[in-house]
Amino acid sequence: MKIGVYYIESQNADTEHINQYNRELVERLSEKTGYGISFVSLAEAKETDLLLTFIGGGGTEGAFKKIVDQLPRPVFLLTTGFNNSLAASMEILSYLVQNDIKGEIIHGSEERMAHRIAVLARVFAARKKIAELRLGCVGKPSDWLISSDVDRQASKEKNGIEIIDIPMEEFFEEIKKKEYTDNRYTEMIKARNWHPQDTELCCEIYGALKRLVEKYQLDGVTVRCFDLLGPIKGTSCLALAVLNAEGIYGGCEGDVPSLISMAVLGELSGRPVFMANPSRILSDTSEIIFAHCTLPLNMTEEIELMTHFESGLGVAFRGRIAEGAVTIFKTSGLLDRHFVRTGLLSENLCEANLCRTQIKIRLEEEDLNYFLTKSIGNHHLIVTGDFEEEVNEFFRWH
Repeated sequence: MKIGVYYIESQNADTEHINQYNRELVERLSEKTGYGISFVSLAEAKETDLLLTFIGGGGTEGAFKKIVDQLPRPVFLLTTGFNNSLAASMEILSYLVQNDIKGEIIHGSEERMAHRIAVLARVFAARKKIAELRLGCVGKPSDWLISSDVDRQASKEKNGIEIIDIPMEEFFEEIKKKEYTDNRYTEMIKARNWHPQDTELCCEIYGALKRLVEKYQLDGVTVRCFDLLGPIKGTSCLALAVLNAEGIYGGCEGDVPSLISMAVLGELSGRPVFMANPSRILSDTSEIIFAHCTLPLNMTEEIELMTHFESGLGVAFRGRIAEGAVTIFKTSGLLDRHFVRTGLLSENLCEANLCRTQIKIRLEEEDLNYFLTKSIGNHHLIVTGDFEEEVNEFFRWH
């Protein structure tokens, strides 16, 4: 992540001391954010992942106007509380608004500015990665996902996300090879010695899916997984659990909007993502239960090997996710609608009539109403920690 500062110098009295203070401020912000922040020339500005335009003081408005067309969008104005830096920035921001250029003034305590820059850094790093995504869809969305397909051409043109369709037949041919390369996750699962024949088959399904990921150079993949139940007598729960732990976004049921949501949330948080069904809303306690039969193996504190809930086949997982703050998220396939809320994971459940990994999350009543009145499809995505600010900022600048 390259954060650059383009400096517009004020010509007021005592310029030398002002410049020295401003240089030292950038050094302190670099240290506080944990990102390397360095001064760049105008020619170097477009090579940065995030550019901050430092308004060194009063009288810089004219100089800014001369170079504004060379600055990447949006325009972030870094200011201080000295030498009329803020006043000049407010005049500049007004000019940006008049010309339909998105912008913002970054101002306040050093801690506040550092926090803001760190959030923007995560957001713009994610924007860059999302705009280069290659996602695979093996088979069509499951028949019950009647609102969960995405216009491939519109996705590429609007958001840069390329969706590659892969026939189920090609997946079946790969499974027939019965090949996979062990890693620490497959070895950990096989060491449990739980239904070894089923485990071996599910590892072979993992190997098949991993080869498709490598063949098509994918950042993520979703699978019409229920089509495996009849001819293969296995499931993709293990394959997706391992792929996600390896950093390859893996989703269920051919649900492309959920795979895109998984990638957005994963890039913004830097954490493994649980894709799950909302299974029950507990109105009296303002809680909602989510459940699914797979989750990233590096997300859970402990796992129990089980069969897939609906079929009783294969290898699925009951994982225990750490209690505390979690972020629930979903976006539409073209990123034109989204929902995000931070809730409290209060309990891991072990009910017999739900998919294997089950978590109870406390939300505000008005947030629970979203699931009943405005829900963006069925599946939603969950990470540990509070990343609501990052998600909202992503869509603010999208």
